[in-house]
Amino acid sequence: MGKNILITEKPSVAMEFAKALKISTDRKNGYLESEKWLITWCVGHLVTMSYPEKYNDSLKFWRLETLPFIPKQWKYEVIPAVQNQFNTIKTLLDREDIETIYVSTDSGREGEYIYRLVDQMIGVNEKVEKKRVWIDSQTEEEIIRGIKEAKDLSEYDSLSDSAYLRAKEDYLIGINFSRLLTLIYGKSLANKLNEQKVSISVGRVMTCVLGLIVSREREIRNFKKTKYYKIILEAKKEKTFKAEWKVNEKSKYFESPKIYNETGFKKEEDAKTFINSLAGKEGVISELKKSKSKEKAPLLFNLAEIQNECTKRFKIGPGETLEIIQNLYEKKLVTYPRTDARVISTAVAKVITKNLNGIARGYKNEEVAKLIQQMKQEKYSTNLEKTKYVNDKKITDHYAIIPTGQGYENFDKLPDLQKQIYDVIVRRFLAIFFPPAEYSKIQLTINVDNELFHTSGKICVKRGYQEVLKPEGKKNKENTQDLEVLKDLKKGEKLEIENYELKEAETSPPSRYNSSSLVLAMENAGKLIEDEELREQIKGAGIGTSATRAGIIEKLERIKYIAINKKTQIVTPTQKGEGIYDVIKYSMPDMLNPKLTASWEKGLDMVAKKSIEPEEFMTKLKAYINSKFKRVIM
Repeated sequence: MGKNILITEKPSVAMEFAKALKISTDRKNGYLESEKWLITWCVGHLVTMSYPEKYNDSLKFWRLETLPFIPKQWKYEVIPAVQNQFNTIKTLLDREDIETIYVSTDSGREGEYIYRLVDQMIGVNEKVEKKRVWIDSQTEEEIIRGIKEAKDLSEYDSLSDSAYLRAKEDYLIGINFSRLLTLIYGKSLANKLNEQKVSISVGRVMTCVLGLIVSREREIRNFKKTKYYKIILEAKKEKTFKAEWKVNEKSKYFESPKIYNETGFKKEEDAKTFINSLAGKEGVISELKKSKSKEKAPLLFNLAEIQNECTKRFKIGPGETLEIIQNLYEKKLVTYPRTDARVISTAVAKVITKNLNGIARGYKNEEVAKLIQQMKQEKYSTNLEKTKYVNDKKITDHYAIIPTGQGYENFDKLPDLQKQIYDVIVRRFLAIFFPPAEYSKIQLTINVDNELFHTSGKICVKRGYQEVLKPEGKKNKENTQDLEVLKDLKKGEKLEIENYELKEAETSPPSRYNSSSLVLAMENAGKLIEDEELREQIKGAGIGTSATRAGIIEKLERIKYIAINKKTQIVTPTQKGEGIYDVIKYSMPDMLNPKLTASWEKGLDMVAKKSIEPEEFMTKLKAYINSKFKRVIM
């Protein structure tokens, strides 16, 4: 009787599949076995690309005449540290009783690559049926569904092509450009840094991220603060309130060189002269607008957003956040973490009450229980299909990170930080079922001798989803009095001007990145591109992927190109990092430009979607590398 074999990415995941299939989790030597099933696992990558010296011994030495190195036939090898597990998988896949292979590595480009390399290295019999298990969580029902609905592995060939090309691109750019720049500029850079030897490490994504960090740091360093002087009017009805001057077309200072940025004066004496010119003059309310507005709950978390949230709340880096969310996923508590989507699919929306009911039954949190009870009492709709939270077009591999409503048998054993992060995900999820927050707002303009002063007041009149997320509570309170003062005013009403206040202000430099705002900048790299047509062309492509961004930042820190403050997570470049940046800016500046990195990422995405052939991508990559060598060496 033939057997099915199921291959996961990690041993812990294999155990969850075994439980779902009702198989004993007593391990043999690297696998589990039942009457119908074999389950085995990779331990991350088992196979890697060979270094140039494996092609030719002479390539171990870095010489310009052997560059660029672009293999005609690619070589791969088993990673020595995991040779035993590779051998186990090979022995199992070579068994004659194997009928079907279920590939159950992580459902994404990198997971696909991990298995395909193993398959290629072993040379698996093509007659064996191969199926791909693609799941969004590790709950028992999702695992069973994934196995039942597994598609033929060949349907993921284009994703595999994209994965191979990503690895080849990183390899070729990293090895060739690192060697090239080190040979030409390494000695002079070492002298500048007062070091014996410097290797210049270049990477498709890493170098671009270094560029973001160094250019931001230099922007801050070169920033010259500009002082200017604002004019604040104090008027009185029953209570005093303030309004701020802004130049307008009828103002005597319209387009005057004395004005800075339409809101103040460059010199204090000019501001004082302006105040004196208004002394004793009456103010009239020339415009008054009352409005109501609604604000819906924010979109759900993708990986970059939860990484950013955890840095703000818990001062932890994106790598640690990913590790925690991955653990919550493996404990069946949340859905797949390495996602760029902030919405759920129509199919998931139709059965979303399962998640809600599961949270209500299993999550022993008093406050969350009250919120779910409130949802039931107020009869908040769970029909999400026509809301902004459901959009099949904005989902590629996986939907947003949401709680499964399961896995609570594992919850009590979690460390406190993991419990807190789970709670953050639960609340973001619950918020989308609550009504919008509602605000009352008043905006008014006071005219004093054709000089206009503006003020507004805003108050939250219905908290809506803020009952769940509680954002900006203090700000709402601060604005309450303003609104109370302004609400009885009428257009055309004359006001007693009590005083004019001169307020000194100054421009501020941009903020430094922290480790997670850097991840967001990487995700939204397309927005940094000035060319509108190109920006639209690479829409949706960022620098790196959700799975790799944290690792890129960690590598930059490890090789001492950047420093990350462990308490604040603020990122700054090191002297060495700035030296590397200068070399690259001089020799191949486009490597620092987000548009190049994002456009390569877009190309990989197009291969995955079968919009272009892999050969076309590879041809362009080779041409790019050759053109860089000609430019630098000449």
